[in-house]
Amino acid sequence: MNNDVYGVTAPLPHREGVGVSLFDKIWDRHVVQQVEDGPTQLYIDRLYCHEVTSPQAFDGMRARGLKCFRPEKIICMPDHNTPTHDQDKPIADPVSRRQVDALARNAAEFGLTHYGMMSKDNGIIHVVGPEKGLSLPGMTIVCGDSHTSTHGAMGAVAFGIGTSEVEMVLASQCILQQKPKSMRININGTLQQGVTAKDVALYLMAQLTTSGATGYFVEYSGDVVRNLSMEGRLTLCNLSIEMGARGGFVAPDDVTFNYIKGREYAPKGADWDKALAYWKTLKSDDDAVFDKELTFDARDIEPRITYGTNPGMGIGVTSPIPSKGEEAKALAYMGFQPGEKLLGKPIDYVFLGACTNGRIEDFRAFASVVKGRRKADGVTAWLVPGSWAVDRQIREEGLDKVLEDAGFEIRQPGCSACLAMNDDKVPAGKYCMSTSNRNFEGRQGPGARTILCSPLTAAAAAVTGVITDPREFI
Repeated sequence: MNNDVYGVTAPLPHREGVGVSLFDKIWDRHVVQQVEDGPTQLYIDRLYCHEVTSPQAFDGMRARGLKCFRPEKIICMPDHNTPTHDQDKPIADPVSRRQVDALARNAAEFGLTHYGMMSKDNGIIHVVGPEKGLSLPGMTIVCGDSHTSTHGAMGAVAFGIGTSEVEMVLASQCILQQKPKSMRININGTLQQGVTAKDVALYLMAQLTTSGATGYFVEYSGDVVRNLSMEGRLTLCNLSIEMGARGGFVAPDDVTFNYIKGREYAPKGADWDKALAYWKTLKSDDDAVFDKELTFDARDIEPRITYGTNPGMGIGVTSPIPSKGEEAKALAYMGFQPGEKLLGKPIDYVFLGACTNGRIEDFRAFASVVKGRRKADGVTAWLVPGSWAVDRQIREEGLDKVLEDAGFEIRQPGCSACLAMNDDKVPAGKYCMSTSNRNFEGRQGPGARTILCSPLTAAAAAVTGVITDPREFI
């Protein structure tokens, strides 16, 4: 069992004559005990709590008279219900206000770190964790949210858990889990101009379907992944869950280490040297065997959009909608037809943000397209930083001026229009080009029609008012 957040207290697992995958190395080092014919008791290095899935867990702790076993390993932050305007005022929606207030009370009662609304450290928990150096290579990380897989980009085993499991980790800093199978996805070659990590993820979802990685933990590898920035890797890992995977991760390398160094909670001085020496060992052995391995060619990936009601229903932006009889219901909801091309289709809303694409790199990409242009008439645009730190960087780099000159407003941090749990809801029947992670029926509001895309594609639509190939602006 490893109780050290820097992961330097135990040797890596070794299996005589058999290469070991990075997933196995991290998982095996965190095993407390294996229940015979049952689950693994796994030690957890970091628990993130937001306001939606934690209230019942804290109530359970209270009812049993328990305290948190390792409170210093737990970070609390509201994000789903926070409005993206007037955060200095009481939340108008009573349900959202109760949930946000309950998290603050629970964190205070149980002695936990809490980054509340309007705190300089607040934002979407999956954005803040990596940017503060709270998520580190070799860790096990959980949160009551499926997109916890985002933190896998740091070289960690990170996955979402349910409310009863949140209570389990609060009480014991451990969790009972069945060990997933391992999968490696290699993406080789060089991405075309205008193709982003979001497009890669949407492509993989279309190839594997939304259930193609069910039961697996995915390691992303290959030329494309090695050349992605840390923010691109965070986007890719964020969307692992949309293929049905338990989680996804990237082996840490110099990109990872350079991103972490100097961040608030990153190790310093001699601790940094010790941690870095360990982190450099975190990779799959050359002869590691995976339960499944897939390889894709970057040349096959162009900017992507979705046309249906799950993230796997996607196409290249220039391609027609395929004719699949089982998708008739989804197409009826979206108002599309088989064989139809979506280029030139009018849109109503654009959303830049979410734990998928709410980082500074995403705002740079959006600004690069809209610079010197104007937001199209009739388009409502919500540009929502993933954290107050991202907001500060937007202003330090002058991106706020570029965006404001083009007719856009930057809102306050939060999950926003990723899901209909706050004020930012898309009206029924309206089309939204969204950089978020899910396009389910009603995900952005009752009757809303969501088209998932990258920040570049969202920006192109924002200035033209129609679905547009972003390569026209690059």
